[in-house]
Amino acid sequence: MDKIEIFRNELDMIQNELMRDFIGYCVDHLPDYFFEIPASSSGKFHPPYALGHGGLMRHTKAAVKIAYDLVRLEQNQHLDSDLIIAALILHDGIKRGPEEQDYTITKHPIYAAEFVGQMAYEYRVVRNLEVGCFGDKIETLQRLIRSHMGQWNIDYRLGKAVLPKPQEEDEKFVHMCDYIVSRSYLICEVE
Repeated sequence: MDKIEIFRNELDMIQNELMRDFIGYCVDHLPDYFFEIPASSSGKFHPPYALGHGGLMRHTKAAVKIAYDLVRLEQNQHLDSDLIIAALILHDGIKRGPEEQDYTITKHPIYAAEFVGQMAYEYRVVRNLEVGCFGDKIETLQRLIRSHMGQWNIDYRLGKAVLPKPQEEDEKFVHMCDYIVSRSYLICEVE
């Protein structure tokens, strides 16, 4: 399976060449299950196109498509579209944990953010790049991913919040795009 080619359209939405290549590197290292599982393990919280084999991948593509259109609106052009697209490509990348579990892991945004940090380190080594080559973009990307669940930040087994809620405008934007594509009454056609 050519993981990068599956996300070619979404990767091409990222304007910065270094960021596009890095996110492609991340996509190539996502666990295989990401490309196979449904977006919702229970089937309750996503539209039909996001269920079944490959549903999570289609959910992700839909979130990126929505974000790409919304971030181009005049009112949103001050947001960093590259980081928003990148965050949405990777936001559910470790949805069932680093070692695949049977169901969605509540802390999957934390695992996805950690994955981005690990990939950034590996990418710099493989490409022989300086440590500061991304500036603060990796930290911003991780912040966007960690908060993408919005108000659904509680681990009900523990009875407490385990994820940060979106505070900054860009975090709220990423959460909103993810939320929109999870609505069972909306259908988003993706390639």
